[in-house]
Amino acid sequence: MKVLIAGGGTGGHLFPGLAIAEELRRRDESNEVVFAGTEHGIEARIIPREGYPIRYVRSEGIVGKSFLKKARAFGMLLLSMRDARKILDSVVPDIVIGVGGYSSGAVVLMAGLKSIPTMIHEQNSVPGLTNRMLGKIVRRVCVTYHESIPSFPMGKTFFTGNPIRARILKGERDAACRLFSLERDLFTVFIFGGSTGARSINRTMVDALNYLTDLKDKMQFLHQTGDRDFENIRDAYRKAGAKGTVAPFIYQMAEAYAIADVVVSRAGATTLAEITALGKPAVLIPFPYAAGRHQEFNAVKLKEMGAAHVMLEDEMKGETLASYIRALYENDAARVEMQKASRSLGMPDACGRIVDIAVSLAKNEGRKTKEGNGGAVRKKGSARV
Repeated sequence: MKVLIAGGGTGGHLFPGLAIAEELRRRDESNEVVFAGTEHGIEARIIPREGYPIRYVRSEGIVGKSFLKKARAFGMLLLSMRDARKILDSVVPDIVIGVGGYSSGAVVLMAGLKSIPTMIHEQNSVPGLTNRMLGKIVRRVCVTYHESIPSFPMGKTFFTGNPIRARILKGERDAACRLFSLERDLFTVFIFGGSTGARSINRTMVDALNYLTDLKDKMQFLHQTGDRDFENIRDAYRKAGAKGTVAPFIYQMAEAYAIADVVVSRAGATTLAEITALGKPAVLIPFPYAAGRHQEFNAVKLKEMGAAHVMLEDEMKGETLASYIRALYENDAARVEMQKASRSLGMPDACGRIVDIAVSLAKNEGRKTKEGNGGAVRKKGSARV
């Protein structure tokens, strides 16, 4: 089976796609997976590193952009559709799976026009613009949260959870110590603000160090800063005399999670799926400009279940963040209860559910196409058994 996975732009969209690709290959090494994205998205850096081919679509986002940038994005839509058609004619997939982000729109839409089986996965509780539109034309919709089900047509929408990469569950603390030059027995705080970093989280964490000086010999930090803040944040840690490792980007997330006693992060759906599958206590700082405030809704849900602390952007203070970290360090029982609550929300089998739906769709639609052609050889752009 040949599968085209479209989307990206951010890790929150891309990594579920990678999880699906890995599960497809795990089930059958003959399955071929090709990605479609943009040259300026995170996928351009990550996908080649993961060993999958990638094709590029010229596309730009619309939500939250200025009038001129929106006009440019609309003008680029025709180019996106042309690129998508070329990709589909070249790859000839049995199914196209959209994982969100504006780069998925043209590819999934064109696949639908060419009668190729299509499905999408919506990661967030509040669906994005692209997926809301695509949900009307695709054959199947998979969602992470019950709250997003009403946004899509009944009868073809399935609650699956958010897929995570199998390797996320297999990280080892000893390997993490070697990779990140950390000490095995120190309490470890893992901080990251998404694939490109988050300046507000970086600055607040640096301020928090001032309120944790009495614990600097008992605690260490692993901090992903993003490229633009890396040098300044690294220097701030050195100045504070804090132990740990600062990096612009961390590829080995399984090991980063494995050594983390507490996670400080944004509240994107993929991050939360990973945290809950592993049962990691967390301090969540939702991105305030996420569409429909979905990160805030995501985070509050975990807080209500006792699985995380939540700090809103306008409430961020180093002293407050330090108090959360200190409380989790000092109170083992509270940390264990938070771990249990977090793990109860996890859905580590989400990827298997999605792949089951994708395989079934590709086979059933392929059979219908073959029967409709009177058993003729498959034409380019239709489904193949």
